[in-house]
Amino acid sequence: MSPFIREEREGLIIWRVAFLEEQVPVKAFYSSRRGGVSRPPYNTLNLGLHVGDEPEAVLANRRRLAGSLDLPLEGWIAGEQVHGNRVALVGGQDAGRGAVKMDTALPGIDALVTATGGVTLVAFYADCVPLFFVDPVKGVVGLAHAGWKGTVLRIGSRVVAAMAAAFNSKPADLIAAIGPAVGPCCYQVDTRVAGAVKERLPWAGEVLIPDGHGHYRLDLSRANYLELLAAGLKAGNIAVAGLCTCCRADEFFSYRAAGGPTGRQAALISLSR
Repeated sequence: MSPFIREEREGLIIWRVAFLEEQVPVKAFYSSRRGGVSRPPYNTLNLGLHVGDEPEAVLANRRRLAGSLDLPLEGWIAGEQVHGNRVALVGGQDAGRGAVKMDTALPGIDALVTATGGVTLVAFYADCVPLFFVDPVKGVVGLAHAGWKGTVLRIGSRVVAAMAAAFNSKPADLIAAIGPAVGPCCYQVDTRVAGAVKERLPWAGEVLIPDGHGHYRLDLSRANYLELLAAGLKAGNIAVAGLCTCCRADEFFSYRAAGGPTGRQAALISLSR
């Protein structure tokens, strides 16, 4: 069975993170670009408030998605997403932050962790890597936004460490899923980015593929998979979607494929209790 299952819900196309949902009591999803009301170049299910789309359209899309997933918008919590590696521990007092206005999102935050039911961790993507985390023993979930900067800053390990520090989570107990993201087939980087990868990641040789003078192909999903292994997760507890957002620009928003303004899809995870 695929770890991510494509489904239609009330006219929306979404991807259910079956790998997590079928093992632990959580709701976990990744949206597509289909089924919303935004006009080009944000057509149609754009969920990003920060990309130049009409705010009314974005909020209509968010409400439509929230209703179809039974994850009320007032319970969403989002970080500012600055391509860093800061992790926030959140709870009921944070419900609604970043849900309807960008300026209420948690400032400087790219990853979220909670043990509170009734709230939904949310992050937004258009090629970057979604990292979903669940501790089925302690009842904790996490979500991270990992672009190339967050990846070299080892945001995956930061989430694991935050779960361990706050809730005594054991890395070997954690279950994780790596969502759709730009693949090495489409993600060419220059020597500046490659240099940062080589400097920061011991497995740089496994994720950088030479691609002509001064250029490389970078496998961000693989880099994050190896990061999670290094953080102590078991290989059998990590699922990778294996879907390239750039190759599948018909299904997903992709900054690389668009070459200009485009929308954002969302990753969402919530404890079902």
